[in-house]
Amino acid sequence: MSDGTDQKTAAGPVKSAARALDLLDEIAARGPGTQLQLSQRLSIPKSSLHALLRTMCDKGWLATDPTGTVYQLGIHSLTVASSFVDGDPVLARARTVMDEVATATEETVHLGRLDGASVIYTAKRESVHPLRMHSAVGRRLPAYATSLGRAILAQHPAEGRAALVPEQINAMTPYTTTDKQAVLEIIEQASVQGYAVESEESCVGVRCFGVALPFTAAKVDALSVAVPISRLVDGREDFIIETLLSVAARLGGGVPSHSMMHRVSHP
Repeated sequence: MSDGTDQKTAAGPVKSAARALDLLDEIAARGPGTQLQLSQRLSIPKSSLHALLRTMCDKGWLATDPTGTVYQLGIHSLTVASSFVDGDPVLARARTVMDEVATATEETVHLGRLDGASVIYTAKRESVHPLRMHSAVGRRLPAYATSLGRAILAQHPAEGRAALVPEQINAMTPYTTTDKQAVLEIIEQASVQGYAVESEESCVGVRCFGVALPFTAAKVDALSVAVPISRLVDGREDFIIETLLSVAARLGGGVPSHSMMHRVSHP
């Protein structure tokens, strides 16, 4: 018997709640928009979206620009995000490790977590150099195209990796590997080496090196160092990789014993 609420079943998802969450995800991923633009982007009738937008603005989840027509994330979204950062146990454990790697390498250090087929930056330490990788905490990228994601996927069974790499890969840069089998071979190589590499596939001019972190049984977290290729001279690349492998080994990350001395060649 229906109680008049906008839901599928008593045990299923509530349609209005799902739409609100989809709206937050959409604005976070693709940026602000007018009611018409958001209606088209989410395939939600404009009439249905109007009340939802008004309610979310009233609650602080969304806000409008000075014209009152463009919707963006509100201050309450920041409050919740800050609570996540403060309360996540992996982030708390990783702070010291990130500081150590950032001090040793003087380069940009990212912490990332696997979410479906994507990896999301959960923390960052900036490079000390003016020339650095532009990135932001909360940024979502395809796992298969990043050193963070590849390092995590390398910890998973082969069939699990294949399910998270699409048949059709859209290139992020002119250097993105777009052949699925080639990507899976790169991830397999990472599982042998104990670290993953990505060279200009997500950001032109930047090479990234990543290792998985053994903080949870789910194996969904990784650490990476992003470096402008122009600075990878005089053994810098080897030093960065050794630093990451050393950290992973100390944390019990299961780095292959031969990785430190016999690394597989990479671009």
